[in-house]
Amino acid sequence: MAKVSLDALIPREDFEVEENSSPGKKKETISIEDIKVDSFFFLNVRKPDFQRETNEWDGKKICELIKSFIEGDLIPAIILWRSTSGYLFVIDGSHRLSSLSAWVNDDYGDGNISKGFYDGMIPDEQRAIADKTRRLVNKTVGSYSDFKLALTHPDKVKPEIFKYAKNLAALAIQLQWVEGDSSKAESSYFKINQQHAPIDPTELKLLESRRKPNSIAARAIIRKGRGHKYWSSFSDEIQIQIQKIAEDINRILFEPKLQTPIKTLDVPLAGKIYSNQTLSLVFDFVNIVNNIDFNNKELEDDITGETTKDFLYKTRNVAYLINSNDPSSLGLHPIVYFYSKNGRYRTVSFLAIVDFIVELKHKRKLNDFIEVREKFETIIFDCDDWIRKIYEKYRSNQKSYKKISKLFWEIINNLKTGKTIDETIQAIISADSFNYLTISKINQNINPSKKDFKTNNKSEIYIKDTLPNAPRCKICNGFIHKNSISIDHKQRRQDGGLANLDNGQLTHPYCNTGYKN
Repeated sequence: MAKVSLDALIPREDFEVEENSSPGKKKETISIEDIKVDSFFFLNVRKPDFQRETNEWDGKKICELIKSFIEGDLIPAIILWRSTSGYLFVIDGSHRLSSLSAWVNDDYGDGNISKGFYDGMIPDEQRAIADKTRRLVNKTVGSYSDFKLALTHPDKVKPEIFKYAKNLAALAIQLQWVEGDSSKAESSYFKINQQHAPIDPTELKLLESRRKPNSIAARAIIRKGRGHKYWSSFSDEIQIQIQKIAEDINRILFEPKLQTPIKTLDVPLAGKIYSNQTLSLVFDFVNIVNNIDFNNKELEDDITGETTKDFLYKTRNVAYLINSNDPSSLGLHPIVYFYSKNGRYRTVSFLAIVDFIVELKHKRKLNDFIEVREKFETIIFDCDDWIRKIYEKYRSNQKSYKKISKLFWEIINNLKTGKTIDETIQAIISADSFNYLTISKINQNINPSKKDFKTNNKSEIYIKDTLPNAPRCKICNGFIHKNSISIDHKQRRQDGGLANLDNGQLTHPYCNTGYKN
């Protein structure tokens, strides 16, 4: 089941708030009244700004938590830390607290709180997941409004709702408190969360480097510059620029929305935006483009926002180069470059292409690529399993993408010497650095005992039947994608070429404006 975005329900705040207030006596429990959006308690609850997004639970898990609460089952304590300004920071239990808040306030990522958080621009996929979760909760547990109704009109609700509604006022969740300053609270957060559910190394690095330009840029891109603004301390002018560039990059990467099984060649460059690997993909994309080591050791925090803006500009330029209608665009077809033959998205392929393209541009070798592009695309599509085998050998995106990028260079270099496709393939698998690669035989009948096609089989059949008929660039003969098309004069205008049908042809933007000239 898809993960539900509850990130809007508890706002984020920086730990480092220098205000003074009397600490007072701390609450030991919270009740259902404290979870209402306008309660004194909930209005002061915050998540640390380094807290990962509250989107790790699916609808079933949210439903189970709500049911456990109303039935009086034991729910682990919520761990809080109180800042000197009086904010109550959630150190552990954000998903538990947000799930109950979603039920009480009827907001599973699409309600009034979320609309304000995302400036009214809630993605369709998020709305669909929220609606599905709401229907599941209402069917399995009952809506909060029904529990309220049960106390005044018990005849209008199910008997089990009336039974539990009478006990709701007496139920409470235990609270625990972290004592100490902000550094103690931050170390407690990472210690506790690593024990319960270890954080992915890339995500951990993203959290720890939250004030660095690459982290801020990645966060901006993933949400189109909306949601919690990690860049809110920058000037208004810088903030506007960051949000605009981030929205442009998001559109290039994630539109149109990926539907499976694949029934169109118009697919996004970066796969599904609601994926476990999406944030890591965007973070790595920003790092590769800006030549930042994964460990970020030499990268300083961004105080003014200028570096973040610069990182985003460079990232957008490479996104333009990969696939867009910008004159610089190579128009790389996503199906050929970023998806397997059976339609599975490959994050490592995207990162490898980013690294490869950045290096091509840096070495001024784009024209070398254009000259052998048709054969290059034939090889990487026909030898689709090479990517999988490299990944299996090195076991991570960070360790694999450079090897795949090197493979692309080997293909280019062999083709540039005049080798045929078959000769190039043989040269690759004979090389010491790639001798573990082979030429795989095509499996025509993966599941001979099955009568129904699986999603991957359906996608593979569609791609196999439709890709050969996709339009090709009339200059390089590489595949053309609909988001990156240029209408070219066969005879150039400066040479007297007219704008008539006989003198027009489809090309990639770069082939028309860069290579041809």
